[in-house]
Formats: sequence, structure tokens, C-alpha cells
Amino acid sequence: MPIYEYASTGDGCDHCRGGFELIQGFDDERLTACPVCGCPVERIVSAPNVIGRPLDPLAPSNLAAKGFTQYKKDSDGLYRRTAGTGPDTIKKPK
Repeated sequence: MPIYEYASTGDGCDHCRGGFELIQGFDDERLTACPVCGCPVERIVSAPNVIGRPLDPLAPSNLAAKGFTQYKKDSDGLYRRTAGTGPDTIKKPK
């Protein structure tokens, strides 16, 4: 359920004067009065909390930044470097 912010439109009490948060369902009616003192309140539009995409721990850029080297096997049987420092290729052991 979302958290809505409300603020007093009048003098209000200590609860609503500085604003307060309320967890409400999407279908719940918005408040028109402070639940403590009855002073008129209005809902404030606030910025949403957006969570970014998590970093892939095995992404080549992340491995190189942490000091690791990554190799991928190609069709010739060679292991080619895709991240980090080290030889460009490694031959498959026999």
C-alpha cells in the first residue's frame, strides 16, 4: 500500500502542522481533516522512491573494476579476454 503525505491548510496541531504520512490503500478516500485536531488538510504530491536496476556482478565492466579478468571460450578453442587485464588469449590445455 502506498504512503501518502498530508499537510495542514490552516494552523493545525503539532501532528499536522509540519505534515504527516499515512498508509492508505488505492481505493481509500483521501483525508480532508487531520485525524487528531480536525483541521483541514490536503494531500501533497511527493517524489516516488525509484529503485534502480541491480548491478550484474558478472558484467565485464564490474569484473574489471574489481580487479578480475574474465575469459570466454570461442569456436576455435581459445579463451579470449572479455574483461580485465592479462593475456588476450589462452590456449585450451591438452
